[in-house]
Amino acid sequence: MNKAWLLLLAFPLSISAQDLTGTGKIPFDPNVKTGKLKNGLTYFIRKNDKPADKVDLRLVINAGSILEEDDQQGLAHFMEHMNFNGTKRFPKNKLVDYLQSIGVKFGQHLNAYTSFDETAYFLPIPSDDPEKLEKGFQIIEDWAFNANLTPEDIDKERGVVLEEYRLGLGANKRMMGRYLPKMMYKSHYADRLPIGKKEVLENFKYDKLISFYKDWYRPDLISVIVVGDIDVAEMEKKIIDHFSAYQNPKNEKPRKTFDVPNHKETFIAIESDKEASSANVQLLYKDTGLPRKTVTVDDYKMNLKEGLFVTMLNNRLNELTNSPTPPFTYGFSYHGGTFARTKEAFQSMAMMQEDQQLSALNVLVTENARAKKFGFTQGELDRAKSEFLARYESAFNDRDKSESQNFIGEYQAYYLEGSPAPGIEWEYNAVQKILPQISLSDVSTFLNDYIRDDNRVVVITGPEKEGLKKATEKEVLAALNVNESDLKPYEDTAIAEGLLRHPVKAGSVVKKESDPKIGSTTLYLSNGAKVIYKKTDFKNDEIVMEGISWGGSNLYSDDDYKKTQFADGALMEAGFSGLKLNDINKFMSGKIANVYPYVSNITENISGNATPKDFEYMFEMIHAYFTDLNMDKDAFEGYKQKQSAFFKNLTSQPSVYFQKELYSFLMKDNPRFAGIFPDDNAWKMTDYELAYKKFRERFADAGDFEFYFVGNIDDQAIADYSAKYLASLPSTGRKDQVVDPGYRLVKGDLKKVINKGADPKSTVTIMYYGDAAYSPKEALALEALGEVLTIKLIEQLRENESGVYGISARGYMNKMPHGSFGFNIGFPCGPENTDKLVASALKELQKIIDNGPEAKDLEKYKEAELLDYKKNIRENSYWLENFTDAYVNSSNPADVLGKEDKIKAITGKDLQDVARKYLTKDKVIGILMPEKS
Repeated sequence: MNKAWLLLLAFPLSISAQDLTGTGKIPFDPNVKTGKLKNGLTYFIRKNDKPADKVDLRLVINAGSILEEDDQQGLAHFMEHMNFNGTKRFPKNKLVDYLQSIGVKFGQHLNAYTSFDETAYFLPIPSDDPEKLEKGFQIIEDWAFNANLTPEDIDKERGVVLEEYRLGLGANKRMMGRYLPKMMYKSHYADRLPIGKKEVLENFKYDKLISFYKDWYRPDLISVIVVGDIDVAEMEKKIIDHFSAYQNPKNEKPRKTFDVPNHKETFIAIESDKEASSANVQLLYKDTGLPRKTVTVDDYKMNLKEGLFVTMLNNRLNELTNSPTPPFTYGFSYHGGTFARTKEAFQSMAMMQEDQQLSALNVLVTENARAKKFGFTQGELDRAKSEFLARYESAFNDRDKSESQNFIGEYQAYYLEGSPAPGIEWEYNAVQKILPQISLSDVSTFLNDYIRDDNRVVVITGPEKEGLKKATEKEVLAALNVNESDLKPYEDTAIAEGLLRHPVKAGSVVKKESDPKIGSTTLYLSNGAKVIYKKTDFKNDEIVMEGISWGGSNLYSDDDYKKTQFADGALMEAGFSGLKLNDINKFMSGKIANVYPYVSNITENISGNATPKDFEYMFEMIHAYFTDLNMDKDAFEGYKQKQSAFFKNLTSQPSVYFQKELYSFLMKDNPRFAGIFPDDNAWKMTDYELAYKKFRERFADAGDFEFYFVGNIDDQAIADYSAKYLASLPSTGRKDQVVDPGYRLVKGDLKKVINKGADPKSTVTIMYYGDAAYSPKEALALEALGEVLTIKLIEQLRENESGVYGISARGYMNKMPHGSFGFNIGFPCGPENTDKLVASALKELQKIIDNGPEAKDLEKYKEAELLDYKKNIRENSYWLENFTDAYVNSSNPADVLGKEDKIKAITGKDLQDVARKYLTKDKVIGILMPEKS
């Protein structure tokens, strides 16, 4: 993506005006302690106390699959797996076991990735315990230099890696295998996908993995990044102590870079597959040279120009997407990286109806040509600048509230690619000074450099089925040609004067109450509505909101529900106050406020977010959605086209087909069920006018709504806006009740096998569900049971049996619209292993039913939950969710303050009791199997 936005991840630093001279170098954030050991290892350390008592450690290896030999394909990624399997200090599974014991969840907190050019390991750990800190450094040291690579351990991990390889099989991989050699013409990147080759993974000799580790995991190719609630000097000492003793190999291999050769031809790849779920077009104009380095202020200014250019071009594409006859479901352009670190490209891409690939390609080319010939308007540039300033200002305002993980990626990019990392204070100051200097002529020249007839690649992918004509290369070349004499300049439209077209007759706040226990305030409004808000200092520039009222679509008749369920999303596409969506988007340029109303099965809701500066706009949008929603059949037709393009071929994907068929089976007795997404028959049945009428009915009475706000809220502002925009909403005195239509999933001890797909891939879902009296204690116990069982399933089915790559269990209870419980176990695997692995999973569950969970696993759950709670309780979104959950469950929002005690108090017997009560009766086993040959 464009580099200007990537720089938003940087944070605080002070500068002086003279630093912004054109040839002056972009500084590096002085809040970061950086250095290089004698052996070449580079480190970055930053103190950041959000979240408190936690530190994020990252080990970055400047080596990935691009450095593999032919007989090592996939071993860079395999090495990543081995590092989680055992090291010198943490042999076998003790590493994951230890980390789980201190609250680090495998796959969620503890993770890693391997790409073409790098490998990175993520380790977040508590920082308030010296022993845990020391263990953390021992782990990343061992990852770098002390992995256990015994033949036994390697062979055991082959099965897990092959399961991950299996997950990637399918239409996208098949099509990529055919188009990548054209996209990455004569490049090593075309032959080094990180997942590797199956035959290599199955048969490589042990020494090939060992040699890759020794060749590339070496100090001069490693960076250690430490960001968190820590003492910087202490962390630097730990890095020196743990990493200084290691030396680079005597005969070290050169860390080569690999080019993507230029070509004069236009390469065209037209690929289709019977399992392809969407139609897509990608157009690349590859740069002839290496990526531009961003070193000086002039370079930074160039990035801003490019960012403005891309923003304006994409705003035009968004306007087309929002039109009554959208050329694609989505379309966008950007200048940025390809698969290769050494090659960037100007790229345009879109997803569209299956028979509209050529016309969509022509639209992308036409908009590029229009911008190239006529440039942009001053209004477009002004709006793009205001968008940039608003985003930088928001980041600047929250400079002391940023999460540690936001910094780490920036320092990694600085180390690997030389991306600048000056800090948001420098950037905000720079942007304020530079943006006014950028003129229309500055941003209208990029396409002159980007668009050429050489080094061009077109990739078209889509479904293959009877009656669908496949494009030809001749037709693609024709679509690339635009008659410039037919082009007309883009016509900008006038900006709306406001979001509301009718005067607002304000109501009033009739009473105010405070709850000191949770720090909330309740405003009782004259129309009966309530506003409950909680002021926080978690973020300086964030306010989140949710309005909620009982009712929902369960009040509709079965027939009305089926006619409206797929039209609800279209209602917002029509806009409000007589303004179309594009009008609203233009007016909101440079303003950060969003609102989205929706109808669930038991409630009507309206959610949103805003900065304190733009708080009032959020209230205006709420008012407009309640009182002045547009009805626009053309907008509905455009929405239907986009949705149809997205959903039409989704069931070609085996995993989606499996979900569709499984839930069709489970819901066969439910007359309201019309599929998990719309097909042609569902669209024919859909009634937009009825959906509009039903929406207006549900939002006709604001008197029974409760509006929750959390964030950096000014007391006077929220009182004034609530009185004006919320107390003025209509109130009829209606008191809706929750309705349970009475329909349930099929009952019984059932097994459903569904055949779909050509690849040897299966998916297993084991489901327990039913009616139950809601109990907060049992709800927590079922949730805990899911987490504890997940630990055992990973341990047994992944680590011991090497049968799965990922597996999880989840338990929950609902109170509304009726008391119910659910418990699911899910995993992908090889078709030949489904029965065996189902038996293993059920055996692990049965152990808990018979004996309760192991004490150590319950403690792992508690540690992780307590860590998550400590972080979440300092987040606005968590508090907002707590308020709405309390509303739905008729509980006290203050209960969240006792969650720590509830987690600590949960016992093994509690888990065993809910397992015995709910998981010993009927279950449904759903299995996806390949199609029979």
